[in-house]
Amino acid sequence: MQADTYALKSVLGLERRYVIPTFQRDYEWTREGQWRLLHEDLLSAAERLHKARRQADALGDSRASADKNVTPHFLGAIVCEQLPSSTGGVDQRAVIDGQQRLTTLQLLARGILDVLQEKASPRASQMRRLIKNPSDVATEPLDQYKLWPRRKDREVWPDAVSDDSPSSNGHLYLSARKFFADQTRAAVDAAPDGELLDAIVDTFLGLFKLVVIDLEDNDDAQVIFEVLNGRQTPLSATDLVKNLLFLRGDLRGEGELETLYDRYWAPLDEAWWKTTVGTGHAARGRRDVLLSAWLTAVSGQEAAIGHLYGQVRAYLAANNRATEPVLKELSEYAAAYSTIYHPGQAESAILAQVYTRLDRIRVSTAVPLLLWLRTLPSDVLPLSDHEVVVGAIESWVMRRMITGANTRGYGTFFVDVLKSAQAAQMEGHNISDAVTAFLSSTSQGLAWPTDDDVAEAFANNKFYNSFTQERIRLVLGAIDKHLQFENPRTEPATFDYEQLQIEHILPSSWQTHWPLDIVDPAQLELATQQRHSAAHRIGNLTLVTSRFNQGVSNFGWDVKRPEFALQSSLQLNKPLASSESWDEASIQNRARHLAEVACRVWPRVTPVGPPVETAPTD
Repeated sequence: MQADTYALKSVLGLERRYVIPTFQRDYEWTREGQWRLLHEDLLSAAERLHKARRQADALGDSRASADKNVTPHFLGAIVCEQLPSSTGGVDQRAVIDGQQRLTTLQLLARGILDVLQEKASPRASQMRRLIKNPSDVATEPLDQYKLWPRRKDREVWPDAVSDDSPSSNGHLYLSARKFFADQTRAAVDAAPDGELLDAIVDTFLGLFKLVVIDLEDNDDAQVIFEVLNGRQTPLSATDLVKNLLFLRGDLRGEGELETLYDRYWAPLDEAWWKTTVGTGHAARGRRDVLLSAWLTAVSGQEAAIGHLYGQVRAYLAANNRATEPVLKELSEYAAAYSTIYHPGQAESAILAQVYTRLDRIRVSTAVPLLLWLRTLPSDVLPLSDHEVVVGAIESWVMRRMITGANTRGYGTFFVDVLKSAQAAQMEGHNISDAVTAFLSSTSQGLAWPTDDDVAEAFANNKFYNSFTQERIRLVLGAIDKHLQFENPRTEPATFDYEQLQIEHILPSSWQTHWPLDIVDPAQLELATQQRHSAAHRIGNLTLVTSRFNQGVSNFGWDVKRPEFALQSSLQLNKPLASSESWDEASIQNRARHLAEVACRVWPRVTPVGPPVETAPTD
């Protein structure tokens, strides 16, 4: 990266064309928003320069010395990226950031030039060189322009910067040019002498300064922008990638970019896609998350959202992909993503259930794999196989959550699962078999927990205060739903399990109404510790509706038991109503039963064959 501060004569005086990437946001600066303030800054600096020169003249000092003592005015920064240029032709830069500022400065220069021409000033040619490149170096028609706007505005730009009087079609470019000319003319005409116009020109050329950041091949524009913005708000990597895609298409001469935009990209500019997902340092725009998942799936490398722009740029360069296939693929992944997060759109209740549960436990690392599966045609991945695959993924994730397994390495792991599935597709093997085989073959830190592992976790692990209440509701709700499915004689009942309350059967504050009948102090201390531990295990937790009388939560079993009888529409609570007592042994027995059901909810799928081997990740 090269960054330095330059006077405008150095930025705009070069034989260079600044290209605004197609489909950047609209030009939005306005008279009251920015134009007036910019022109006031210009006049203020010009008047300081004019005053310093008059004082130097009066004292017999040189104007050059006086000019050096006038404080310059800093305009902010622009970020540019080198574009391919023909040998001997005009140098080209893509304006990655700062297009509003640079465009406005061009229109300000044009407005000043209008006044210079009216006054027949010899400095008109000097100002014109900031707007157009010399004809002897502009070998292509478009090379004459110092700035070339996004595709949507290219028809009006020649009119906006030409010597002819512009039309009055209301375009902001033309309005800005007229405003700057009118303001400059009024200031010059009101000045007591004729030197203010020269001071305005010299201020624009020498006292107006820009920080220009030129990106080099290895620079990551996304990281640089975050530093420039103080990291106060997440940067939209997607906007950078959009500019990159359409600029590449423009430079490669690919046609109908507007049509491609409308067909494939415009839906991504809708409000739902622009919302933020995640919290804290993990908060990102939904489009950035989609882009990361797409890149992970198509590249076979885990993408980092913080470096997404650079990674997409490298992927496109390495694979030399044309714009339309990339946009079409992104659109397909966007449709898949939308279905995953609107599970009611899924093809079956099984898919919808998996998507809902994985979303509730925030397993975003599996999303690239889930998206890729959804992009496959049904003759490659039939619905029945699709259900097996996602069911296996859910089982692997849920069993590991239940057993308290470490989630470190999930990103790389799911990329490896994805690559195994893609290899199976390429070789004509069954994709569901490939995924289940890969999940089953992993050992040690990323193993698929067995039924015994689940039973041990239910028997011994502390669930309450170790798991979020949302996750506890998910596990207990899934078990209750499965028990209803297995018991067809039960009157059907539908619950929004997320709205149910978690209840300790044996209260967490049990001492008053659940005393231990032990005299020996050592045995009493041990039994107290065991009861405290048992109270927070899943065998002692259940779900209740809002009708449950919370006033009896800490009461004895003879009072609580009738309340659970009133909650028997939940399969979890039916056995409680028939239990004569409730103690540590009851908790252990219930944990064993719940574990058996959980293993049926999330079974380990038996693979048909070994996993498909893939090339190692670089």
